[in-house]
Amino acid sequence: MRRRSLILAAVPAGLVTLAACGDKKSASSKASVPPSASPSVSSVPPPKIVDGPLPAITAGAKFGEKPTVSKGQGAPSKNLAVRTAIAGGGRAIAENDFIQANYLGQIWDTGKVFDNSYDKKRPLVLQLAEGSVIDGWRYALTGKKAGSRIEIAVPPTWGYGKEGEPQAGIKGTDTLVFVIDVIDTFNSKSSVQGKPVPQTDAALPKVATNTDGGVPKVTVPKAAAPKKLVSTYVLEGDGPELKADQAVLCQFQGLVWDSGKPFQRTYGSGRLAQFPLQQMQQTVKGLAQGLTGKKVGSRVLIVVPPELGYGDTPPSGGVIKKGSTLVFTVDILAAM
Repeated sequence: MRRRSLILAAVPAGLVTLAACGDKKSASSKASVPPSASPSVSSVPPPKIVDGPLPAITAGAKFGEKPTVSKGQGAPSKNLAVRTAIAGGGRAIAENDFIQANYLGQIWDTGKVFDNSYDKKRPLVLQLAEGSVIDGWRYALTGKKAGSRIEIAVPPTWGYGKEGEPQAGIKGTDTLVFVIDVIDTFNSKSSVQGKPVPQTDAALPKVATNTDGGVPKVTVPKAAAPKKLVSTYVLEGDGPELKADQAVLCQFQGLVWDSGKPFQRTYGSGRLAQFPLQQMQQTVKGLAQGLTGKKVGSRVLIVVPPELGYGDTPPSGGVIKKGSTLVFTVDILAAM
């Protein structure tokens, strides 16, 4: 029998896990309802993509500014309308990538805004994959570059289907208009690009500073493990500090101090990890505490003593034993 993952749910190569350590249920950060895929909408044929019509952006025209969008004029297209309002110069988005974006969504006929992330001051992070986001986003954003502002008009077929989304006031006949500012995009080969920090403490593991998406080598000293939680930068980024109520998108690996053996990793696996810090508090408390306050864009070394890890109840059948000290390296790609 395949042993259940400690931190990651088992997923096919190329997909991104959304499960937290030891939890069978999805632990993805709850995104706003509108862009999330509706369970009632099955896979449909790809849409024809056209240039318009699309309503005018009348205010907040700069990237990152909350836009104001006029009401749709006349009948919307029955196809997926897509316009690049601002062309970015970042990496092109591929299907199954994660994107970090701000967005505003409104209804074509009424101009009613049903959701936006700008007011929340926390960009949305989601996977651009079938079943994770409405098809209109998936088809419209694939191939676009980070740093771009994209405006789209999504007919029901590639939105919420005939049932609509009553929670958001969306009827099954509504065409939806979105303005999306794509801040960044991530895939399973992503690494942080922070500034190397000197590793001068001989009592702590040494961590490689490669930024090619490969596994950072960790050298654990042949010495007694620290008794207290250690959290220190290996590569220090310049992003905002993680808050305890946020979720993190990351590359990571976990090893056992005594043996140096890894028990799980995403680096080189074709996956990323995403989990809320609050939920991680219920499983590997030291990992959550070690990430809280650290900057996005950083690689962090975290040494977790047993009482903040699995203590005397380790997962069965693995390399983690009773009283094991755990060593983590985490590339903090994004927060939400």
